[in-house]
Amino acid sequence: MQVSVVGALICTGILAVVVYMRWSMITALIASLAFGATSIGTITSLGGSSPLIFTVFDMLVILAALARRGIWRDIGAVFVRIGAAWIVCALMIYVCIGAVLFPRLFAGQTSAFVASRTGRGVYEAALAPVSANISQAGYFILGGLTFLAACLLLQRSGALADIRRGFFLWFSLHVLMGVLDLLGKVLGAGDILAPIRTANYAMLTQVTEAGFWRIAGAFSEASAFGAESLAGLAFSYVYWRKTGSKFALGLGAILFVLLLMSTSSTAYVGLAIVSVPVVFSIVKSLASGRLRSAEALLIALLPPLLLSAMAAGLFYPHFFDPVLQLFDTTVVNKLTSASGQERSYWNYKSLQSFFDTGGLGVGLGSSRASSWPIALLSQLGLFGTAMMAVLLAMLVRGLRGSRGRIDPEVDAIASSVRACALAALVAASLSSGSADPGIVFLIPLAVVLVSRRLPDDSAVGAPARTLQHSRDSREDVIQSQVGTVPGRV
Repeated sequence: MQVSVVGALICTGILAVVVYMRWSMITALIASLAFGATSIGTITSLGGSSPLIFTVFDMLVILAALARRGIWRDIGAVFVRIGAAWIVCALMIYVCIGAVLFPRLFAGQTSAFVASRTGRGVYEAALAPVSANISQAGYFILGGLTFLAACLLLQRSGALADIRRGFFLWFSLHVLMGVLDLLGKVLGAGDILAPIRTANYAMLTQVTEAGFWRIAGAFSEASAFGAESLAGLAFSYVYWRKTGSKFALGLGAILFVLLLMSTSSTAYVGLAIVSVPVVFSIVKSLASGRLRSAEALLIALLPPLLLSAMAAGLFYPHFFDPVLQLFDTTVVNKLTSASGQERSYWNYKSLQSFFDTGGLGVGLGSSRASSWPIALLSQLGLFGTAMMAVLLAMLVRGLRGSRGRIDPEVDAIASSVRACALAALVAASLSSGSADPGIVFLIPLAVVLVSRRLPDDSAVGAPARTLQHSRDSREDVIQSQVGTVPGRV
């Protein structure tokens, strides 16, 4: 393995900050997700695979969980109390078997789309074992172990505060690098973040769309940046709505602006989709006469924005021409473009491979699609898709149905990370080529499932229990999970 100096330096910097601030390793893991194109090195034996720096922190989080006292008792408690742990383990086993067996079992019987390491992009070929079977399966196993580690670490004092801190740090870094990337291009300095993009990806960073610079941030392309901006916007909005945090409001506003300026079709369509429940909630509140302050603020902002847009269009008739051209290019005519037709073909052939393999799939990493649900079916088959659907249903359910009272701060953290994961899945459903939902899905799932266990299982007002049936009072348990943080982030 050839170690990336830049990747190692960034890892060292994140570790130094975490150690100095006395934060946990899971905070560092979540923050490292902001570096979406920074690898820790290149593994030549796997066809030049370049694992991203978050994999380093993944392993450190797993080691931190294993170093706990009474680890076997804690692991037993997780598997007894959280049924999703069994499903995740079953998925890991199935993915490993499928990645090794299915490409060989169905070799030559269907087609696959393989990413070239020699600059040919993605090309169609007969199904056969590829290095991505090993690398993608490794990512999936690492994600599954991180889920189990998160379930263990969330029993520790201050764990939820570390989760909250990690998400805010992640999206703050994301905003910083998005702004730097845009400023560098607008001011003529070029791609100033190119040195930190060390992954062995095709970098589509110096690109314009309808006269607008595409924002890539620390990612390889604008689509990935827009998808992460959408996830961050969902997280910030829900946390602001639950707590009234001014920092979350400001962060969300900047993410919204960056998302609009990203020129990403994935971000625009995803924003329209995630806005539906927001609009539905506001209409429901208006109908019931119980409008919340956050909803009232959103409604109050609409008239001045509309008036400003009308005034700009009246005094400057061609003011919105570039914006309309951008919308036409990225949304209206996206499917008829060469890129849209190519991705539609990927999805069509991926669905065909699902039927060609009798519903078993071609194995994780064997091919790629352009939609997460289609990638699930084509790579993991019907059985893997069914297990993933159960996990998704658990995440969608959230804290609904929990017995007893949920502390407001626990509710805010769990609900906001859940919204982040769901928004990320919306973006993945529009453009992702892999069946692996990643730790952006698995860590919020762990937070939601563990948070459901914080109240007592018997009656409201009875002492709350953690997974180990702590004798502490409800307030002590909630406080130990959320942590003592002066004020709100």
